[in-house]
Amino acid sequence: MNFYVEQAVLDAGVKILFAAVYGIDNHGENPEWAAYRDKRLEELYLAYETLEVHEDPILEGFNILHDRTGVKRRKNIPASENLIKLLKKNRGMFYINQAVDIYNLISLESKLALGAHSIDRAEGNITLRFTDGSERFVPIGQSEPIPVAPYEYSYCDDANEILCRLEIRQVEKTKVDEKAQNIFYIVQGNDATPDALLRETAQRIIDLTTRYCGGQGEIIVPSVI
Repeated sequence: MNFYVEQAVLDAGVKILFAAVYGIDNHGENPEWAAYRDKRLEELYLAYETLEVHEDPILEGFNILHDRTGVKRRKNIPASENLIKLLKKNRGMFYINQAVDIYNLISLESKLALGAHSIDRAEGNITLRFTDGSERFVPIGQSEPIPVAPYEYSYCDDANEILCRLEIRQVEKTKVDEKAQNIFYIVQGNDATPDALLRETAQRIIDLTTRYCGGQGEIIVPSVI
């Protein structure tokens, strides 16, 4: 599997790295992780209690990116902003499985938009590109495809299926469940994101995932097309 990004997407202000971890065991929840997670969530809740998301450069940077590419703000809340809002509302985070839990916590910490996908369920290579409206898109929780708007930056495989729309909606096809063994992670930023933060975040995903789920990881810089 190779990873690509269109120059036009980079020109719009998207910053992107990928991380991959191979050979994980995603069954169950490590008690050490659960204790660490709960402690960090409480710390982040207190840190973000008075946070105004539109005054934060990184969080607002995703909204600016949406404005620049014609995506309406009201119906398209960036992933990291939405996680912070849920944390502030619930004083916690919904548990899905170990690997997903890890990247969600890291997204809260970094304010970057992160996603995880099963490598074994993707077809061919992964390209971050603008849609043309012909792509197949079946969001998580749905069984039938929904229409795709043109000119939305999305992560697509060689079967012309969207695996992640913008940095907002992931899909049934490559969702990470307890059976997942090989995963690639999206690490996405914007104009307000230092390049070093993307690399540090990708490495943190690898470090925590391999610590609590096993496996081996690598950071992947996509080829520009």
